[in-house]
Amino acid sequence: MNERVVEILVYIMSEIRGKKSNPERLELISRDLLQRGYSPSEISFAFSWLFERYSGESEELLYTASTTRPGAVRILHEAERAVLSTEAYGYLLQLKQLRLLSDLELEQVIERALMTGAATITLADIKTLVAGHWFNAEGSHDRAMVWFEDKPVIH
Repeated sequence: MNERVVEILVYIMSEIRGKKSNPERLELISRDLLQRGYSPSEISFAFSWLFERYSGESEELLYTASTTRPGAVRILHEAERAVLSTEAYGYLLQLKQLRLLSDLELEQVIERALMTGAATITLADIKTLVAGHWFNAEGSHDRAMVWFEDKPVIH
């Protein structure tokens, strides 16, 4: 379920930022998500998480640039490039662009990806790691467990 919530968050932020939707149109986004097959509880959880995350920030912040350091681009180290697939890294950059990942969170997810010991981190793997980072491991990253279907790794 958590990966589906991440998909919903990406969709919501894309709609808000891409089409400059105002928050009053969130109900339309919610209806669209229902038509796309997401459950009301998944949509509700995603909106709750999003509102909690941005509760202290103004609406304007949703529409501003994505990076905390304008013009900064995260370049992968050779070892990181060897492990992260292009799609997985592109997905992380998309999340950062949508302000769903901060610079620090991007670093944490990349670090966790490397710590799994997997030879390659796919797009599906990175979605699992991001969902775990947001929903399962807040404040307890050291105890978090990650299971990939064909390559179980415990941290």
